[in-house]
Amino acid sequence: MGDVAVIVPTLRRPESLARALRSLFVQTGVEDRLATIVVADNDPEGSAAEVVERLRPSAPAPLVYVHAPLPGVATARNAGLAATEAPLIAFLDDDEAASPGWLSALLSSLQTTGADVVFGPIRGRVPEDAGWAKPYLERFFGRDGPATTTLIEEPYGCGNSLMLRSVALPGPAPFDTAMDQSGGEDDVLFAGVRARGGRFGWASGAWVDEYAPPHRATLRYALTRAFAYGQSPSQAAAARRDWLGVVRWMAVGAVQTAVRGLKLLPLWIARSPRRAETMDGVARGLGKVFWTKRFEPRLYGAAMLKAAPGVDQPSA
Repeated sequence: MGDVAVIVPTLRRPESLARALRSLFVQTGVEDRLATIVVADNDPEGSAAEVVERLRPSAPAPLVYVHAPLPGVATARNAGLAATEAPLIAFLDDDEAASPGWLSALLSSLQTTGADVVFGPIRGRVPEDAGWAKPYLERFFGRDGPATTTLIEEPYGCGNSLMLRSVALPGPAPFDTAMDQSGGEDDVLFAGVRARGGRFGWASGAWVDEYAPPHRATLRYALTRAFAYGQSPSQAAAARRDWLGVVRWMAVGAVQTAVRGLKLLPLWIARSPRRAETMDGVARGLGKVFWTKRFEPRLYGAAMLKAAPGVDQPSA
């Protein structure tokens, strides 16, 4: 019996899910560590079941299917966790494909750093016809970090991560389902890890590729997500009832918006490709200022089903 479970939340992306699972089937150096692979299907219609059944004979460890029919990013993650008792939990999103040494690198980094959660680098992949903002979009969907495996101060998102369950994932449902539609459930989770004295690490060799589908590989989608990311520190302070912290983050956001807005004007006039990065900064600054639920984008769960029912969609 292994001690690591890999959880793959998914929502109506059969081809992408198949690619993610096949990348897990060829992991090297972890044959005695992999306890199970759990697919948490967030589609009310259970569309991922066929993919799991078709690929199950090729799986190097038990491939478990869990149906979480209420669309929501936190709900899907909690459902995946409920299907395994493994003490180590890795998350791979269904739009990601892991390199063959991915899980081995995460495990090695967890031991080397003594961290409770480790994250790995991501190469963003977008369609060739993504237009002038393609370099920015590749960076947006990617993830950079230190050149070497080390402890880090700030956490990243759940995709491409490995967690010590006893510290990072306490209780039967550690992800806050109040954030099912907006995302940010990992920010709240990691704030709790930090409050409990947990540590974060970086696994420099744990590479994955993240493939953004055409409907996500747009400047509008990326900037909407950037705005939501900007909301996170203000919302986290509000959740702690740290109202001075909220004011401080709003002030930071106002300054960021003003400074980057002034920088954006000449770049916009010159039609410079660099304007996309600056627009991203403006969006994150605005998110810190307009952090309340009234302005919170709906990027996940039911909003995705309503926008394009029955088609290929972003992961939970």
